[in-house]
Amino acid sequence: MAHPFLDELRWRGMLSQTAGEGIEAHLAGGSRTAYCGFDPTADSLTLGNYVALKLLAHWQRAGHRPIVVVGGGTGLIGDPSGKSAERQLLDPEQVKANIAGQRRIFERMLEFTGPNAAIVVDNGEWLGRLGYIEVLRDVGKHFSVNQMIVRDSVASRLNSREQGISYTEFSYMILQAYDFLHLHRTQRCTVQLGGSDQFGNIVSGIDLIRRCGAREGDTPAASFGVTAQLLTKADGGKFGKSEQGAVWLTADRTSPYRLHQYLLNSADADVVKFLRWLTFLPSERLAELEAAHALNPGGRDAHRALADELVTILHGAHECTRAAATAKALFSGDVQQLDAGQVADVAGEVPSWAVPADRLAAGIPLVDALADSKVLAASKREARDFLQAGSVLVNGVKAAPDAVLTEQDLMHGRAALVRRGKKQWCAIVRAQ
Repeated sequence: MAHPFLDELRWRGMLSQTAGEGIEAHLAGGSRTAYCGFDPTADSLTLGNYVALKLLAHWQRAGHRPIVVVGGGTGLIGDPSGKSAERQLLDPEQVKANIAGQRRIFERMLEFTGPNAAIVVDNGEWLGRLGYIEVLRDVGKHFSVNQMIVRDSVASRLNSREQGISYTEFSYMILQAYDFLHLHRTQRCTVQLGGSDQFGNIVSGIDLIRRCGAREGDTPAASFGVTAQLLTKADGGKFGKSEQGAVWLTADRTSPYRLHQYLLNSADADVVKFLRWLTFLPSERLAELEAAHALNPGGRDAHRALADELVTILHGAHECTRAAATAKALFSGDVQQLDAGQVADVAGEVPSWAVPADRLAAGIPLVDALADSKVLAASKREARDFLQAGSVLVNGVKAAPDAVLTEQDLMHGRAALVRRGKKQWCAIVRAQ
């Protein structure tokens, strides 16, 4: 029996596995409730987390009710799944701040009004009330250590003497399983969603529900799981939360312009997959873009559609328009009309050179600035040649050979945008 939610994941190529017999019949029986958990290890989520969140969005669009579980409790422990070393434990105040930061993203992706309104719950509210003896007696007794140690998230760490796994992280799957049991009892939640690395934890929750029942004295009720493939690049790279190279879903960490540029520069081998996984474009439109990409990859139609769609989803149509305008200005060299935010975006994207404030106040001959930047010229002689040839622009205006750079050249007090030739940019900023 087909179901719109699973069919949508299948044709997009996102579906990894399902758990529980009769899931499609269960989904066809009316509006159901599913949850997906997000640990607050940072005050934002990354592009890698986006797929799991998009599962909830597809779930809601198929007529079901989504629950976002933020790990105020489990976040204090840390999930070992996909990790080669133990996570750094966070203090409660940092976890609380991270939860508040992530909520901004949930509110953009999901509807919080209407018959299938999403809700956000914090598992710290129920896990924090559990006593250690209570967990061992009422929950831990249902878990086989033999089965736990063969789960990928644990086995990969046990087999490495250098990494190992602490009892704290080993207990994570018990807490996640209890989340499912708690939501089954209190919210009539019958489905857990997640990435493929969560399949073992999801199965543990299903098994715990089967053993304990929905509520005390009830007949054990059906429960199910659905996982999506993890988002990877064609070269096998993953999207993580490390500070270096992470692509974040909030503007304070990754600006709409930077996100737009990142997607525009996706590898040709990735763009069709990213369109299917990251956007909500219908199959007909995706077929058109895939055909255009196959016929003329250099046309970049698929890349532009990907960038426009995702920036609009996460930041709105206005920010998408601004990001595209910033890119157009940078390409043409006409940057004079950029506002302060756009100048900051460009300065954060192109190579930059920080000039001591006193030197900038006194004025720097542009020939010196070009050479000292190590970006625009390799030497003063080369810098003079570029200036004599008229190939240097400061803030979109051709610079004279004897030009001097001062604080007044910092657009909106932020940066002087200097271009040499058609593509080589450098943002000259005041050193802090």
